[in-house]
Amino acid sequence: MNTVVGVSFKKAGKIYYFDPGELEIETGDYIIVETARGIEYAEVVVGKKEISDDEIVAPLKDVIRKATLKDRDKYEKNLELEEKAYDICLKKIANHNLPMKLIDVEYTFDHNKIIFYFTADGRVDFRELVKDLASVFKTRIELRQIGVRDEAKMLGGLGPCGLPICCATFLRDFQPISIKMAKKQDLSLNPSKISGLCGRLMCCLRYEAQTYKYLKKLMPNIGEKIELEMGKGKVVDRNLVKHTVEVDIGTDENLEVDVDDLDEYDLN
Repeated sequence: MNTVVGVSFKKAGKIYYFDPGELEIETGDYIIVETARGIEYAEVVVGKKEISDDEIVAPLKDVIRKATLKDRDKYEKNLELEEKAYDICLKKIANHNLPMKLIDVEYTFDHNKIIFYFTADGRVDFRELVKDLASVFKTRIELRQIGVRDEAKMLGGLGPCGLPICCATFLRDFQPISIKMAKKQDLSLNPSKISGLCGRLMCCLRYEAQTYKYLKKLMPNIGEKIELEMGKGKVVDRNLVKHTVEVDIGTDENLEVDVDDLDEYDLN
């Protein structure tokens, strides 16, 4: 077993483990660590805990130190520099007439590298752009092409539910999502209804799937006949969130019934 702390380099970012050594580190602290990209400033999102060797991506690196006020100032200064680098890169992309969309810019904490994230429909020959940027910033330049889900995570926004999108607020990893999950949740298969800002199936279809699976077990199936006080009826629709079913009882209008009230009756 290994004692580690989990850190994130961005909001809702992937969690990476580091060895805290003898340092007193708690959730919410900011620390300085060494990564494959160089020295980085990170937030502790998982306090000290024991994990097995199987959960570690070797080699497990040490936490260098807890971040100081000076480190914080440097981090905030980097954020300002990233905004300026973004504007410069936009102009360079236009000058080179490249078919790419710049999404974000990230300085490593030690200025060892600047990473420019972009999307494009296909492969882009950006070799001349890299040379141009390197001559401006006098450091290592990396252009990294990302997918539409990563773009949405970086930019954020409001989802169809009216809330900030999940991937930009609390979902740290993207999980596979299938249309089957939407079907099992009795959702409309209209792409505009089940797609997120990225144009892909909404992340909530996956992490809500188990909840819907549980709720469906508590409710009669569509087409099932049930006995009500006013006689037999047939379930023609159901609302898993409201926990109600719509029942055809042979009148002009269907009856909405709370499933909890069906405990008094026999389900056929």
